[in-house]
Amino acid sequence: MIQSHQPQVPHWIRACTETVEDWCRQAGVDRYFLDDEFFDVVPEDIIEKTLGQPIVATDIARLIWIKRRLKSYATVVWLDADFLVFKPDEFRLPETDFAVGREVWIQKDKERLRNVTQVHNAFLMFRQGNAFLEFYLDTALRLVRRNTGSFVPQFAGPKLLTALHNVAQLPVMECAGMLSPLVAEDIVAGNGSALRIFLGKSNEVPTGLNLCSSLAASNEFMQRVVDLLLANGLENR
Repeated sequence: MIQSHQPQVPHWIRACTETVEDWCRQAGVDRYFLDDEFFDVVPEDIIEKTLGQPIVATDIARLIWIKRRLKSYATVVWLDADFLVFKPDEFRLPETDFAVGREVWIQKDKERLRNVTQVHNAFLMFRQGNAFLEFYLDTALRLVRRNTGSFVPQFAGPKLLTALHNVAQLPVMECAGMLSPLVAEDIVAGNGSALRIFLGKSNEVPTGLNLCSSLAASNEFMQRVVDLLLANGLENR
């Protein structure tokens, strides 16, 4: 298991990483934490080209670190620091050679709610000998180098992964989900249309969620979301 985050993070993100540490202990998995050395593996030209959008370099760095750790481990998992494992007994890795996370994103379209279903890289799993990691990394590096415009934050992450998924139907760990702000609001409220759509469109009820720290309303609000998910999960909503 690989994770990385800044030295100082809000308490609710620390709570997320603690759930991952607990899951690792329970599953007998080694946890490998990266701090200042995280970007050391990224080629210098990629660092320079993504200075205005460093999240792109982050998406590449995680792939390189996974590739490195696969020299020593049969299976390597990446989880973002704001990923909460709130049902550790049911957060089970698939038997596939690799897997990505599932994103069911609920958003407003004018006055109506709609869902956008794709995949994400807040959860990644690769096993030794898989055929996808090298291709994904090479494709990401090549596209970043060839790009002549600005970068969107998800350029080498969910956007590229979803494009590949739409063509090749990548293996997905359905229980490794993604939480949109509207669904977070409904969790705090106790119920709501966004949460109902989210659960209805999910192939499995998530047992872990990326909480999207970049869109967090406030640290206090996100701590409430964390507490409620740890206490109740999603099943009874």
